[in-house]
Amino acid sequence: MPKPILVLAIGNESRGDDALGPLLARRLGDWMRAANMEGRVEIIEEFQLQIEHTLDIKDRELVLFLDAGQGTCAPFSFQEARAKRLDGHTSHAVAPETLLGIHAMVHDVTPPPAFILCVAGVAFELGAPLSSLAAQHFEEAFEFCQQLFAGPAPHPWREMARISVNSEAQDEKS
Repeated sequence: MPKPILVLAIGNESRGDDALGPLLARRLGDWMRAANMEGRVEIIEEFQLQIEHTLDIKDRELVLFLDAGQGTCAPFSFQEARAKRLDGHTSHAVAPETLLGIHAMVHDVTPPPAFILCVAGVAFELGAPLSSLAAQHFEEAFEFCQQLFAGPAPHPWREMARISVNSEAQDEKS
């Protein structure tokens, strides 16, 4: 049986701030090991999501996608991912919502509750280092992850996503 919680970190460390997902996953893994929490969580790092990741999602209780985003509200966004139907056929780079939809179709079950933590990045050029602004966002996202894993369950994460969406809406009005 797989561990009940899956963290899927997406990103390319050769592309500046695109490294945020994998870097955050590693820091989270170190923190979990130090706190003796890693027994329930599996962490996987990938350059991009592909349809084969439906097998990684299978039989999980909770999934967290970690990624970097251009145009993401600083320092990060956090939302629940809803399964979405695959439009067209591809074997490359699918969005988390599409992956959940493929999971539902392939396994004929409702996918587990899943959430996306997208950290705001600004520099994604090949060979670029992590930007100083992204490094600040990384620290805030890590603190948020610590809060998430203080109560790793769908209901508290949904509440945190609701609060996150409301605070983003307030920021946009300001």
